[in-house]
Amino acid sequence: MKPRLNGKIAVVTGAGSGIGRAIAERLAADGADIYALDLAVAQVKETVESITGAGGRCTALAADVSDTEAMRAAFAGIPRLDVLVNNAGIAHIGNVGSTSAADMDRLYAVNVRGVYHGLHFGVGKMGPGSAIVNICSVAAKLGISDRFAYSMTKGAVLSMTMSVARDYVAQGIRCNCVCPARIHTPFVEGYLEKNYPDTKDEMFAKLAAWQPIGRMGTPAEVASLVAFLVSDEAAFVTGSAYDIDGGVTLLR
Repeated sequence: MKPRLNGKIAVVTGAGSGIGRAIAERLAADGADIYALDLAVAQVKETVESITGAGGRCTALAADVSDTEAMRAAFAGIPRLDVLVNNAGIAHIGNVGSTSAADMDRLYAVNVRGVYHGLHFGVGKMGPGSAIVNICSVAAKLGISDRFAYSMTKGAVLSMTMSVARDYVAQGIRCNCVCPARIHTPFVEGYLEKNYPDTKDEMFAKLAAWQPIGRMGTPAEVASLVAFLVSDEAAFVTGSAYDIDGGVTLLR
């Protein structure tokens, strides 16, 4: 069997590490030509090396997703687009009282404006059979303590997903999002090292236990779901938000 994304061109934002790198690697393994976009130049080069070293095809794009002109330039060199994964995002901890206006602006710039830029510059290069997946979060659906600004941005991602799905269904462009709970990424390790250096293992166990299934998810598991949603196997799926959360939304 030929790879299910053979001949497809895909852009993955935030592809330098974590979930984004796992998605880029999985889509490349499925046959897609990857444009790996990230602000972190050194990290995205590592993604390119990982993919090309495994026999895949990948081009690095260095751009800040929050910068309109940088994203315009990044997409200008892409001949056409079959798959778009808006993954780039940042986190913030705090409630409405402790979240500053600067925090709100920073989160909005990357998590909302960044997704807008991907959609805005991407859809014009897409045609029938193309697919978009936005990386959302269970925070868009649940009240999670001390995630005020982050939850705001993921609620926006959910709404943008539904809007694009509605507006472009007649053009044969599908748009869905996935909503992970906690995923074990380098960000999690860095967060624990910075904030809980003396109780890292204890806090890791606590974060893992928040998922009823008893552990965090893996970037590869998210990548597998994304790979299905952008493939022709999911041709009847659009305007949907898929939870990948170890039972969080089901059991809370």
